[in-house]
Amino acid sequence: SRTQHGEFHRLVQELRLDDDRFQRYFRLDRNQFDSLLGKVGPRISRMDTNYRKAICASQRLAVCLRFLATGDSLHNSLQLSCWISIVACIVADVSRAIWASLVEEAIAADFLHRWNFPNCVGSIDGKHVVIQAPANSGSFFHNYKGTFSIILLAVVDAKYCFRIVDVGGYGRTSDGGILANSPFGHALKDGTLGLPEDAVLTGAEHLGPQPHVFVGDEAFPLRRDLMRPFPGSNLSSRQRIFNYRLSRARLIVENTFGILTSQWRMYRRVIGISPANVEACVKATCVLHNFLRSTTRTRREPMSLSGEGDVAVLQDATRLGSNNSTREAVCGAVPWQPAV
Repeated sequence: SRTQHGEFHRLVQELRLDDDRFQRYFRLDRNQFDSLLGKVGPRISRMDTNYRKAICASQRLAVCLRFLATGDSLHNSLQLSCWISIVACIVADVSRAIWASLVEEAIAADFLHRWNFPNCVGSIDGKHVVIQAPANSGSFFHNYKGTFSIILLAVVDAKYCFRIVDVGGYGRTSDGGILANSPFGHALKDGTLGLPEDAVLTGAEHLGPQPHVFVGDEAFPLRRDLMRPFPGSNLSSRQRIFNYRLSRARLIVENTFGILTSQWRMYRRVIGISPANVEACVKATCVLHNFLRSTTRTRREPMSLSGEGDVAVLQDATRLGSNNSTREAVCGAVPWQPAV
């Protein structure tokens, strides 16, 4: 039977005896696995029928986590005595259940203000998730790198957690285009996102209240509530300082994507399932990332963001807009910064 011969029954019981092996296999420790099972179990449990015994919730969760953790083909990575089509359905169904169970506590949170960048409420960026070319899709998913992909657009907070996630944009669309067509982009444009009220910046009181902003790279449009660096190389000292500080704030989202792809290695492969199911898996890994950040007792941050050892990685912007006054308001340097 599946219970006697399936991968979960044969292997997971053995893995539970070794914390390190269990965590390497599923990317969660035993307590996190059990906690997650308690959250998603009611959504993924199935009833036995007259024809066969249902796969239990714990085994369904194990199947999904193993796929997300490795990205191996379903046949190779999940040696279960059940049809490959059933396993594919399990991965998609459990991924959607993980998103539905964790999204409220993961994303519906107050904006955090822990940046060394005044009035910053999040760092925004996009990532191409490489997929197998969908049938009859033409060039919609074909990106500038010559692969097929969907786009993960995300806003990340100062704790390396995802706060806004939009998945499923066509690979040929730019980050800025994905933003414009996303629910988040519409809310940002309409002023219905619920950003904090404008606030006066210390040292720039003469400029009056300034908006709270997201920070992005040159792929995004410059807006009153979305900032990117000054373009070009012939910049004043104050402009270089601004670009450096914006780079430090943007580094958070790049590091978060790095953690995500290191933890869930399906991102390192061409994902061979339908775009709709890839979307479900991507959203599941984002909330699982937050779940692990909030439940892991000890963790090493990807890099220090304090002091002179910070690394600034940011490309030049290509155009200016209406936000120069806010840029000027945050051009002031911290004591160690004039050397930049």
